[in-house]
Amino acid sequence: MHVGLAGIGVYVPETYLTAADLALATGVPEDVIAKKFGIKRKPVADAGNTTAVMGLKAARKALEEAGLAGSDLDLVIWCGAQHKDYPCWLAGLYIANELGAVDSWSFDMEAMCGSMMAALDVAKSLMIAREDLRTVLLVSGYRNNDLIDLAEPSTRFLMDLGSGGAACVLRKDLGRNVLLGSAFKGDGSLSLDCIVPTLGTKAWPPKEGDAAKAHFIVPDEPSFKAKLGEKTMPNFFSVIDKSLALSGRLTRKDIGYLAVLHFKRSAHDAVLAELGLSGERTTYLEDYGHIGQNDQLLSIDLGLSSGKIKDGDNIVLVGAGLGFVWAASVVRWGPIKEE
Repeated sequence: MHVGLAGIGVYVPETYLTAADLALATGVPEDVIAKKFGIKRKPVADAGNTTAVMGLKAARKALEEAGLAGSDLDLVIWCGAQHKDYPCWLAGLYIANELGAVDSWSFDMEAMCGSMMAALDVAKSLMIAREDLRTVLLVSGYRNNDLIDLAEPSTRFLMDLGSGGAACVLRKDLGRNVLLGSAFKGDGSLSLDCIVPTLGTKAWPPKEGDAAKAHFIVPDEPSFKAKLGEKTMPNFFSVIDKSLALSGRLTRKDIGYLAVLHFKRSAHDAVLAELGLSGERTTYLEDYGHIGQNDQLLSIDLGLSSGKIKDGDNIVLVGAGLGFVWAASVVRWGPIKEE
């Protein structure tokens, strides 16, 4: 028994902020934003493109690619952002209803920007364990750029946050695009280092002026940077190596394509160098920025359209989310080959 990716859908808004726009808002030179931060432009949703609406648009594309209807779905898992259309609200159920998935059930889950890989592993486990789950939709929307104040110096590292949606349809015993192993690493010592300080139960009821503070801040920037510098790269490579090992004892030399989140150019290049990969084995998302847990499916979509991904390639999806969690999953692209 196996689980395969039957269809992928990505939605990117047509409205963008450019490096020049970001330079105006932050005071950081345009060439530094484009070259060091690695952002030529990033999509930013308008009012009509809510978090769930962008996920829904991506879900429709994923179902179309899979050749399925909403009524074929047994389960819808929302793995998008917590910053949704309404607080205390289930986006997955809304999307299931909009798709006509009348016989499905749904739940929302969150691992920040590691959510797509976490959802892949959760869905795979459920599908193998339960006879009544044959077709599952993973769907995500993201516009955490709403929670970034570009004038806040401590969160300049988040200036690449953009908007978009991504979805994939998983099918039991599909015969292609097999989901293999996944691995995760969490570190709660970073859980309070980058937060939105208002509108949660820690600061409830809201006080006058709280709405103006509803954006990410880093209370102790030097400490946060020091911890990230110490832990980020080792944990990235740890989950990559473990996910490969859990995928039939694969190693770094077996990576065909790296679907990696957007981060600054130097970090991206360092990851490629450590893994022994060329730029042709990944896609740098400098025209998209960081769209949260959508980056990996966006990268795969771009890799397929550019011809970088071929049948037989082992695709490693890897990302990290505030909190902090590192996550990786492996997909073997193309038809299953008979041994």
